[in-house]
Amino acid sequence: MHPKALELMRKYEEMGQKLAILSPGSQEYIKIAKDRAELEPFVDVYNRIMALEKQIADNREILESHDDDLKQLAKEELPLLEEEKEKLEKEILLLLLPKDKMQSKNIIMEIRAGTGGDEAALFAADLFRMYSRYGERKRWKIEVLDFNENELGGYKEIIFSVKGKDVYGHLKFESGVHRVQRVPATEASGRLHTSSASVVVMPEADEVDVEIRPEDLKIDTFRAGGAGGQYVNKTESAVRITHIPTGIVVACQEERSQLQNRAAAMRMLRTKLLDLQIQKQLEDQTSLRRSAIRSGDRSEKIRTYNYPQNRVTDHRINLTLYKLDQIMEGDCDELINQLILSEQEELLKSLEV
Repeated sequence: MHPKALELMRKYEEMGQKLAILSPGSQEYIKIAKDRAELEPFVDVYNRIMALEKQIADNREILESHDDDLKQLAKEELPLLEEEKEKLEKEILLLLLPKDKMQSKNIIMEIRAGTGGDEAALFAADLFRMYSRYGERKRWKIEVLDFNENELGGYKEIIFSVKGKDVYGHLKFESGVHRVQRVPATEASGRLHTSSASVVVMPEADEVDVEIRPEDLKIDTFRAGGAGGQYVNKTESAVRITHIPTGIVVACQEERSQLQNRAAAMRMLRTKLLDLQIQKQLEDQTSLRRSAIRSGDRSEKIRTYNYPQNRVTDHRINLTLYKLDQIMEGDCDELINQLILSEQEELLKSLEV
């Protein structure tokens, strides 16, 4: 058994001893009870492994006996018990992995057109559609916060939030440069073009995550632009907020009222400030964590979408899938699950060190 597993079992038992002498209504009791409850899935697997080890030991003893019928039963049962134990040992290792505190957070996502002009903007729109369809499959809620559209319906930039279960845990790997290879609709000669778009995924910050002082803010209002119905351009409802210490600027014009736009812009600002903290932490981490799938290097090319070959290649894990058409319709589970699995394997290696 891994030393960390034994350490957690000792911790679990110590918590039980403390709870036995504490008043059930006290704050300390509630905190310890909550921490202990979080360990219960791990303890359940640990106890099942212990029970299997006893069964395996008993069966091996039977193999040394003189009862042929029992020996035959033990011989048949032993491989099944060992297989189950091996499966549970892998499961317990995953439970030992450090928990990502951001895992269950909602996110704010930014997609920006890169090299390739109008074609890059169209690709940015395709990526937004892909994530939107994927979100629909997961029953997540998508809300556009700001965008800059070109004449062809592409996005020079689009910023949106995604809310739901374990959103950050699934989409944290999407930050980086996405490259597309295809014949643009605007290309008369039928030549293959390569364009790109960059994606940034940030866990959405709660008010407790980031402290913002009012004196550090410069708030401007302006008239919303673009298509938006009868209310557009009649009032200065759009809001731009500048965070003076960092120079971060956010803007929102998608809501009808100035108050709503201000609240949305503050959400974006808090999230960008939390993201800044996370990026600094990533820079300070060990070389192992810097080389991880989610390295924090957003200038890195992470994926290629090749339309003529119906191919998607994720360069970080050398995964190629010939189902681009399905992926662009939001069928991203195979791709994202492989990224999650690869990160788990990398973290497991760090446990073995």
